Amino acid sequence: MRSSKSMRKVLGNRKTRRPVAAALALGMCAAVSGYAAEPDSGELDVVQVRPNFYMIAGAGGNISVQIGVDGVVLVDAGTEGASDRVLAAIRKLTPLPTRYIINTSPEPEHAGGNGKLAKGGLTIFTNPLGNTNFLNAMTGGGASILAHDSILQRMSAPTGKKSNFPVDSWPNEAFRQKRWYVRMNDEPIEITYQPAAHSNADSFVFFRKSDVVAAGDVLDTTRFPVIDIANGGSIQGEIDALNKLIELAIPPGPFIYEGVGTYVIPGHGRPCEQLDVVDYRDMVVVVRDVVADMIKQGMTLDQIKAAHPARPYETEYGTEEGSAGAFVESVYKSLTGKK
Repeated sequence: MRSSKSMRKVLGNRKTRRPVAAALALGMCAAVSGYAAEPDSGELDVVQVRPNFYMIAGAGGNISVQIGVDGVVLVDAGTEGASDRVLAAIRKLTPLPTRYIINTSPEPEHAGGNGKLAKGGLTIFTNPLGNTNFLNAMTGGGASILAHDSILQRMSAPTGKKSNFPVDSWPNEAFRQKRWYVRMNDEPIEITYQPAAHSNADSFVFFRKSDVVAAGDVLDTTRFPVIDIANGGSIQGEIDALNKLIELAIPPGPFIYEGVGTYVIPGHGRPCEQLDVVDYRDMVVVVRDVVADMIKQGMTLDQIKAAHPARPYETEYGTEEGSAGAFVESVYKSLTGKK
């Protein structure tokens, strides 16, 4: 497990274009670079973000772990193949059971481990009459899986079709409102639906006392945004969601040596602070505007891709083969309405 001390050391080597004051704040924080974990890559990285809050990387998507007297709350569950390793990592942190798994998206790298991790937990529902059938009917006796209804709709299947996920991985608590909340471990946890962003099924999870936001795949520091046009994603929705994330996160100040402010856990990559999200949002807006201008000039998709409108950012976000081209194509399709 990496502690805040080691995270500060790693961060001290990061390149930054920010003013000196912001750089000093970054030097004092516990964010981590270099967590571009691949699904089922083997060893997990467990990073302490707050005294009672951890991030697990290397199980597919990042997993947020909040620990308290009520038990464990997870945001996302990684891939199904990494579940046993994730369970072992959580048991090293605490003997307390997992009570909630909150999903930010229906992607297998975020929700594939739902079933196994839920079975390894314990339901929050109790029955004073001792009727176990009631408990099993609610959650199977394991942890609750909570998500926006859009995630449930994507993970389940229309009548007569087969789902890509087993039934025990589906959310057993779903909501349709744009905002939902629970209170666990004496902390308000706010879940906000972000429509038409990375896809039509994205949520942020804000731990208000810990001052940590789990952003899911709306924010991915390892590559350009993946805009899933086929599943309702859009470039404007992505920008709107990033703006919302910036509103939720509070930067350090006025005493910058006291911390980094709000931590933002991306779907993949290192923990971030508000200024990192601002940089990412600005990159998305610049590329969107350049592509929009090229479309006005009558350029085709192939011509636009050949012009490399995202080139200034490719060193940072385009290291994954095809990431820049796929992003530019999704921006083009989103702006032109083409599928």
